Amino acid sequence: MKNTTSAAPAPQVPAPLKNAPSRPEPRSERSTGSRVGELVQRQGVLAVLLTVILIASFVYPTFASLDNARGVTVQASFLAIVALGMTLVIITGGIDLSVGSVFALGGVLAAWASQWGFLAALLVPLVVCGAIGLVNGLLIARANMAPFIVTLASLLAARGILLAFTDEGATTYLVPKDSAFAELGQGSVWGFGYPILIALVLFGAGGLLLQRTSFGQTLFAVGGSSDAATLMGLPVARTKILVYTLSGLLAGLAGALNAARLSSGVTIVGVGMELDAISAVVIGGTLLIGGAGSISGTLWGVLLLAVIQNLINQIGSLNSSYQSVVSGGFLIVVVVAQRYLARSRRTT
Repeated sequence: MKNTTSAAPAPQVPAPLKNAPSRPEPRSERSTGSRVGELVQRQGVLAVLLTVILIASFVYPTFASLDNARGVTVQASFLAIVALGMTLVIITGGIDLSVGSVFALGGVLAAWASQWGFLAALLVPLVVCGAIGLVNGLLIARANMAPFIVTLASLLAARGILLAFTDEGATTYLVPKDSAFAELGQGSVWGFGYPILIALVLFGAGGLLLQRTSFGQTLFAVGGSSDAATLMGLPVARTKILVYTLSGLLAGLAGALNAARLSSGVTIVGVGMELDAISAVVIGGTLLIGGAGSISGTLWGVLLLAVIQNLINQIGSLNSSYQSVVSGGFLIVVVVAQRYLARSRRTT
């Protein structure tokens, strides 16, 4: 009798359905969602700014005048210079609460030194304010102290130096009329003041520094993860020292330009300016936790705050305190939107 074994029948694979719906690749979903989220984060404030300008121009004809535009941009230029330094600090995951007091101190020092000429009026505030920023950076980077505590102490110290230098505000230093330093704050080119042009040049240089240099990429790496940046061999401590020094220098420069425009070193300016700078930076799309941000977004954020203030002035029946209410509302909306976009990019 012959033994025969029959092979087991091979399993049949069902044929694919002809009309089965195709599912998109998860990788393409993530990349598309990420691009949309980044676009909204970076350019959303610009869309809001243009919308507000368009509506205000129709409602208030004087808002769209060239003279009003010049006034808005000149006033915004000082905050813009301060916010530029704040942007670099926040990208690294830090904060600088001292810029308002440093701004006021820079203006008083510039007015005091203007009696010795143009260079003294610029160099004295830059050296002193840059030194304050350097001390902030050393304490934060080398001593590992919290940026909030260090810069809060610098805020109080700079304001104290200012009051001591001006006899508790009783002494006001004046900038000599018709001097080259006064011309720096009050002069103009094609109708646009020198502070506006200086702010634009600084923002252009800041954009190139952030996007086209290894230092700019190091800022993003340090803000993303300081420990990971250290393991990569990046100069984390030196980077933090540089950004805080730059923040102090820019705040001092803005204060000097403001003194040149006002022809005096006013002691009461700069109160709360650090909060305006932080608001402009965050509204412009820079994350408070660090690691992401843009120079152009900060510029749009500064202009949006300036337009809101000018629009409140146009209304007339509202006082300036409403600017804080509106700015705070914008800030809350932007922070919530940033958290939502970050969560959506992680889940997609």
